[in-house]
Amino acid sequence: MSAQTGAVGILAGGGPLPARVAEAAAAAGRPVFILGFEGFAEPEVIAPWPHETVRLGAAGRMLSLLRAHGCTDLVLIGPIRRPSLRSLYPDAEGARILARLGRALFAGDDGLLAALVRLLGEEGFTVRGAHEFLAQSVAQPGVLGRIVPDEQAKADIQRGIQVVQALGRMDIGQGCVVQNGLVLAVEAMEGTDRMLVRAGECRQPGDGGVLVKMLKPGQEKRADMPTIGPATVRNAHAAGLEGIAFEAGHTLMTDREACIAAAEQAGLFLIAITPETFAD
Repeated sequence: MSAQTGAVGILAGGGPLPARVAEAAAAAGRPVFILGFEGFAEPEVIAPWPHETVRLGAAGRMLSLLRAHGCTDLVLIGPIRRPSLRSLYPDAEGARILARLGRALFAGDDGLLAALVRLLGEEGFTVRGAHEFLAQSVAQPGVLGRIVPDEQAKADIQRGIQVVQALGRMDIGQGCVVQNGLVLAVEAMEGTDRMLVRAGECRQPGDGGVLVKMLKPGQEKRADMPTIGPATVRNAHAAGLEGIAFEAGHTLMTDREACIAAAEQAGLFLIAITPETFAD
C-alpha cells in the first residue's frame, strides 16, 4: 500500500468490518472518517469513529463529506442490498453520477461495482481493498483449526469450485452448497445466510455437505470480497453441513479466531483453498 497521508474514508454497509478497517487504518497512523449508508451501517459499529450517515442516493452529500474530512483513500466494506432506482431519490450530484454510470446500472453487481470504483477514481479518490488494511483477516491456504475434510468433502469442494466459477462467470453469486456431489443451493442476491437456510431445507439423508465461497472470476475485489464470520459457521452447522471451504487470499474473515472456535465447537472444518491447486 502506498504511503498516503490523507484520511481513509470508509463507505460502510452492515456488519463489523467497517470498524475493523477503521481500527487498522488508525493503527497505521491514518485519520479515519466513516460514511455509513442509512439502513445498512450499524450505528453501534460506526459510533466510536468520526462519521455521518447518508442515504444511498445522496451522492453529492457523500462526496462533499469525504472531501471535507480530507479523505484521499476510500474503502467500500460491509453488505448492502442493491436498491431499486425508484428508491434512490438521488440529489443533483447523485443524478449526475447515475447518468455517468449509465448502462452499468443495469449490469450485474460486478459491472456496477467496477464502474463505481472507476467513477470514484475519476473524482480524485483512490479506492483501496479492505484486504489491504486487514491482512490478518485473509487466510493463507490450508486447514484452520483441528478438523480436516474427509475424501467425500474434498470431492464436494472440487464440485463446488466448478459450480461457483460457472456462477461467477455469469455474475450471479459467490457461493454454493454441495452434498455428496449434489448441488443443494447456489447463492444469488439473497446472500449466503439465506442460501444456507435453503440448503438445510434441501439437505439429503446421510452425512456430508460443504459450503464453498470464492471470488468471482475477474471480480473487482476492492468492492465486494467474499466474507465469512462466526454467523456463517453457525448457519452452516444449523444447515447440517460438515464444513466450509473458502478462497485463500480472497476471502475476508470478520473474526478469524471466533470463526475457528465456532467451527471446532460445532465440529465443522474450515479450509482456505486455492482453486487452481486444490485438486493437486
